[in-house]
Amino acid sequence: MDKNLLAKVYSPLNFQKRGYQLIDELTAHLDDKLNEKSEKAINWNDPEEELKFWKDFLKNGDENDLFKTITERTTYVHHPHYIGHQVSPAAPITALTGMISSLLNNGMAVYEMGMSPSAIERVVTDLLCERIGWNADARGFLTSGGTLANLTALLTARKAILNEDVWNAGTSSALGIMVSEEAHYCVDRAARIMGLGEKGIIKIPCGESFQMDISVLEEKYKEAKAKGITIFAIVGSAPSTATGMFDNLKAIGQFAKKYNVWFHVDGAHGGAGIFSKKYKHTLKGIENADSVVIDGHKMMMLPTITTALLLKNGMYANATFSQKADYLLTDSDHEDWYNSGKRTFECTKTMMSIHWYTMLKYYGEAVFDAYVTQLYDMGASFGDIIEHHASFHLAVTPMANIVCFRFVDSNLSQIQLNELNAKIRHQLLEDGEFYIVQTKLRGWHYLRVTVMNPFTTTDHFQKLLDKIVSLAEKSVSSKTTVC
Repeated sequence: MDKNLLAKVYSPLNFQKRGYQLIDELTAHLDDKLNEKSEKAINWNDPEEELKFWKDFLKNGDENDLFKTITERTTYVHHPHYIGHQVSPAAPITALTGMISSLLNNGMAVYEMGMSPSAIERVVTDLLCERIGWNADARGFLTSGGTLANLTALLTARKAILNEDVWNAGTSSALGIMVSEEAHYCVDRAARIMGLGEKGIIKIPCGESFQMDISVLEEKYKEAKAKGITIFAIVGSAPSTATGMFDNLKAIGQFAKKYNVWFHVDGAHGGAGIFSKKYKHTLKGIENADSVVIDGHKMMMLPTITTALLLKNGMYANATFSQKADYLLTDSDHEDWYNSGKRTFECTKTMMSIHWYTMLKYYGEAVFDAYVTQLYDMGASFGDIIEHHASFHLAVTPMANIVCFRFVDSNLSQIQLNELNAKIRHQLLEDGEFYIVQTKLRGWHYLRVTVMNPFTTTDHFQKLLDKIVSLAEKSVSSKTTVC
């Protein structure tokens, strides 16, 4: 065994040297991207070419260039031209909290393996519950992402609503949940993991605004009941991922109360609106939910992957997983909120609570208000620009910072327009100046922007649209020439 190698790995001086170097490189990266010293929002490479590069680098690359090279060959979420996926440009200070979490490596399954982050998690989740509008009986915990949080919420709903002990005895009953057809795919995935099958996922159609059509809830509920399906939960989107539209949470809550089903709100993206004085109205009725999911890495400037699952009735926080590991967890006659392993899928998880707490300590709740409000304002501004632009069609008036639109030309068919918009999006990706994504809505191919950078302006939007028009005209012109 090479003890000298291990000493090198754990050398404080080596760590300090690499650390200073990395901080300098990341500082330069932030300065370069935030101040638009480089035009590109993404350094696109074909997957096979990228794989080939990194295979070669492992053998032949200079180790002193490793961190810088990783940073260069990727997507730049801090660039104002990054308006693609729902991942925030992490506040720089959270890179430091991430360093603490990685180095201390407190797994947090039990209190003794994460004392400070466990207590800090309680402070953070209590605050979130309070801002939702719940009383002191509410509880929450942090987990690794919205997908896992939504699955856990539905497992909690099943245990809370059903009389049978599914966790221990299993079930042969037909169970179901109600969810918008525009809901995030992870809800569908969670239902299938739980064994509900396709028949147990009762999709509620959406109206013209892509919001759940609440007028058909009772009809769909009764149809499921007539088929022998027991509905135990209904999920409201706040908002849907594809369109950024918020379901009518107040009406869904009233329906859930009438039929005694669990009301869950997937607020992974828009739940942070509880901090925005201007846009809190988008979440009207959220206080009546039984559970809520909020992603910190979407609209709260935190690094991936950081999610809160919040429960109106705190007793369900520990009741979902009634499984005992004698070497880890002991039964107790009081609420041992500090033993994370009893409440989450994870036994081990990162010290994610310190990201939230640091933001609160350094900047206060006002920073979340400022961030959400700015991004939603810019979403509205972009929507307004598109609505008054002759070359574009807006899918729906934005309610948040997600905007769906497409290039239009009266001389082209729907199929041709779909092909053209898909081509434009790929050309933008390869070009790299702007990073946007795409979606399909009722058969139409749409370009999709999510404003995640608070420094993205209307000038950036106009520049993007000008570029799209130029690409479209070149494409149409080349086809005409060929013909």
